[in-house]
Amino acid sequence: MANKRDYYEVLGLGKSASEADIKKAYRTLAKKYHPDMNKAPDAAEHFKEVQEAYDVLSDPQKKAAYDQFGHAGMEGANFGSGFGGFGAGGFEADLSDLFGSFFGGGFTSSRAQRSGPRKGQDRLMQMKVSFMDAIFGKEETIELDLDEQCTACGGTGAYSKSDIKVCPDCHGTGYVTQQQRSPFGIFQTQAPCPKCHGQGKVVDRPCDKCHGKGYEHKRIAVDVTIPAGIHSGQQLRMQGKGEKGSGGGPNGDLYIEVIVGSHQYFRREGRDIFIEIPLSVLDATLGVKVDVPTVYGDVELTIPAGTQNGTRFRLRGKGVKDVRGKDGGDQYVAIKLEVPEKLTREERDLYQRLKELSARESVFDKFKKAFK
Repeated sequence: MANKRDYYEVLGLGKSASEADIKKAYRTLAKKYHPDMNKAPDAAEHFKEVQEAYDVLSDPQKKAAYDQFGHAGMEGANFGSGFGGFGAGGFEADLSDLFGSFFGGGFTSSRAQRSGPRKGQDRLMQMKVSFMDAIFGKEETIELDLDEQCTACGGTGAYSKSDIKVCPDCHGTGYVTQQQRSPFGIFQTQAPCPKCHGQGKVVDRPCDKCHGKGYEHKRIAVDVTIPAGIHSGQQLRMQGKGEKGSGGGPNGDLYIEVIVGSHQYFRREGRDIFIEIPLSVLDATLGVKVDVPTVYGDVELTIPAGTQNGTRFRLRGKGVKDVRGKDGGDQYVAIKLEVPEKLTREERDLYQRLKELSARESVFDKFKKAFK
């Protein structure tokens, strides 16, 4: 497959697919193309393609980068390297129930789940900020439910180091070997040890503080810095505020996706801001100076005589500052001419007199000549 297909296309999904939709599509296609099930010459290649797509779309951080930049955002990412050993990433953990219907349950990858400390999963949440807060930045405090590593046992769940023993069933490997018959022959597989749950170790005496869990559930306050100039959809990383680790491993990270609210008058595109201001026909005809609102305060703008409806003026440097410290954007002011719906008798007389004084051909008359 010389050209990479869109990952959503590979899984047969749209970009609005939920996490459950992604997992369901992946399982279906992985069963269809797994080399043990499908002997077609291109099955292995399809299987690798499905695995790579799932590895990206099931990971919130990778998915966000792919949604924004496509395949270019995946440069340098670490994907599974094929079906030998069943690859890497999130694929291996799903094989136990993926092929259960084929082998009567209990099928797992040919490699055991690694024992020892493991980092927890990352989490993703959304935070809404106002239009102005996104432009100028803000300090926000949020509350999180967090499972933190137990301070008494360091996450081991044991009362002391001497209470941690090698698992007698798996002898510290974290897995047990099983043999199963299937329509395709006898398969020797490795499954997490049921006694130690893949840890390779058991605890004789649990920790008094966490009662053997290895973590403490807390409600904590976290200070979040919203940088000036942030865009809607950008993410902030809070290290160690994700799901709990296991076996003494660290917590995963928390990714906060920022959703920027709209404004009644201002509109933002990238680093530029747009606003539409009303102007009377007389002011547009004769010219006028007006104080135009910007996010930094009013700025005087000279409207030249004869300005037309929809004319756009540029205010340099009055846009959004770049979140990476680069030059900021500009503000664009669009003119919207307003024609009075009602006139006093005096105003009507003046307009009529102005019309009579004008020796020029009317705009409509010029338009009509084009049809003769």
